[in-house]
Amino acid sequence: MSRETIEMVAVFVVLTAVFATFVREWLPVDMAAMGGMCLLLASGIIDEQDLGKVFSNPAPMTIGAMFVLSEALTRTGAIDWLARKFALWSGKSAGRALLVMALIVMPLSAFLNNTPVVVVFLPVLMAYARSSGIRASKLLIPLSFLSILGGTTTLIGTSTNLLVASVAKNAGQPAFSIFEISGLGIIYAVIGFLYFYFIGNRLLPNRDTVSSLLDAEDTRRFSSAAEIGEDSPLVGIKLTDVPIVSDRKRVTVFEVRRYGRRVDDIPLDALLLEPRDMLLFRATSKALSELRAAEGIKLLPEKGGEAESGTEVMTVEAIIGSHSRLIGKTVRSSNIRRRYGVVVMAIHRKGLNFKEGYQDLPLAFGDTLLLEGPTHSLARLRKEDHFLSLNESPVKTPRRSKILIAIGALSVAVGLAAFGVMSITTAAVIAAVVVILLGCVEVGEAYRSIEWNILFLIYGMLGIGLAMEKTGGAEWIAGHVVGATASLGPLFVLAAVYLLSSILTELVTNNAVAIILTPVVISIAASLGVDPRPFIVAVMFGASASFLTPIGYQTNTYVYGAGGYRFSDFLKVGIPLSLVLWATATALIPIFWPF
Repeated sequence: MSRETIEMVAVFVVLTAVFATFVREWLPVDMAAMGGMCLLLASGIIDEQDLGKVFSNPAPMTIGAMFVLSEALTRTGAIDWLARKFALWSGKSAGRALLVMALIVMPLSAFLNNTPVVVVFLPVLMAYARSSGIRASKLLIPLSFLSILGGTTTLIGTSTNLLVASVAKNAGQPAFSIFEISGLGIIYAVIGFLYFYFIGNRLLPNRDTVSSLLDAEDTRRFSSAAEIGEDSPLVGIKLTDVPIVSDRKRVTVFEVRRYGRRVDDIPLDALLLEPRDMLLFRATSKALSELRAAEGIKLLPEKGGEAESGTEVMTVEAIIGSHSRLIGKTVRSSNIRRRYGVVVMAIHRKGLNFKEGYQDLPLAFGDTLLLEGPTHSLARLRKEDHFLSLNESPVKTPRRSKILIAIGALSVAVGLAAFGVMSITTAAVIAAVVVILLGCVEVGEAYRSIEWNILFLIYGMLGIGLAMEKTGGAEWIAGHVVGATASLGPLFVLAAVYLLSSILTELVTNNAVAIILTPVVISIAASLGVDPRPFIVAVMFGASASFLTPIGYQTNTYVYGAGGYRFSDFLKVGIPLSLVLWATATALIPIFWPF
């Protein structure tokens, strides 16, 4: 084999290994992509000059700037204000709620990163579900899917759109304007809304969230303390075998003190009670009454703040965020109870509620936890950015005086890019700096708002994609595809490109698919002798159409646990929608962008 062939095979091996790592989750996706690029760099297939091309690509910089602009609108309360109007405008009708959600979420997602849009809306929809009697599971998948569809209506709506446009431009294709894809995107958005209004609503499940583990009739809980008597019949009994204590819906023991010291060396579920053990717990009012009458256990008065008898505590639902330092740790090893005075009462994961045996379960992004503790303890825990609360807005003190600045900065950036005064990259970066300098968002908040793992994933995949182009891999794939499908015509190839993009997005990541497939479809179009534009757009829309799994898109992961969904719920709702959109794209793309 020639050197060129060997290098091309090596690139395909690295690409296969990276994709396998994505699917098997052996490494974080950003590290897998960067690792693959480093292998190609070390082997000499790409060099420092190629590395300079990768890091000079404007798409990641644009995406980073859009993260900051999205954060500015979040911190100034612009998104939160619209979210609060949702309940007011929706009434108690599921259909009306869906319409209002679409009219708010889709336009926001057209110009902002849709993750903060979904994050701000989550607690609002959870509260609306409790007050209206409509299950949260009827609302949260539509929230995520509508935000994804809203992102397809403009070039800056998703990172996928920006990446495809950037890779295509670097390959010599004409630049995409900011509203070039809006015609098809708006049709997509309307079809998505009509699907949920007439069909999807029937397919959505009636699922319980993790808070359903609490007694509906007695959800107020109080902090108190009790002591085991000298001659108590409970002496020698395992704590979790005490009848009233074993009912975690009603009583939660979060600490045991023996001889005045906290018992830390024995797990609470293995602790045998001894005389004069002090139990610190939280209980419903009814359970407190039963404990007062129980034999061998005596409720204690207030203990100087250590055990504030009768102090009301809160029970909240919270999601493990994508940046949480608790990811990979267990409830036991993270010492949440000891460090914050907050008890983890249950965990929801992959459609299942765990109220027992979850102490040694490694926490993962998207897990929903039922937390209980005093208000000040929960507030301290939230400041650590470990969780996204589903009971209140993530924006505690919005800078409302800066709201017009944030809206104005985004609007001017979009306007300047739309009229060709400057590139979207230049306009977005200037706008991001403006909102920081004028106090819409603090410097630290701006840095934290950027999903650095997404940017490094993009850089890694850009390096691998460049290696595939450089070694002729893209042309090799294109030649074989055209050889097998040339007699079927470009419309069949277009449909196949969209389908492949959509399926691969569920298996790996939308950004990786966009970077790898875009040069391939440009080569396919050249081999067919037709305009590459329709095929580039097919990748753009197909890679954004992540509706089949809760792991293909970050917003799907957020609503997965919060709505009490199972994996199969996404398939049941997502497959019909994906098929409808596939048919729509196949029929309309050649009309908007002829071959």
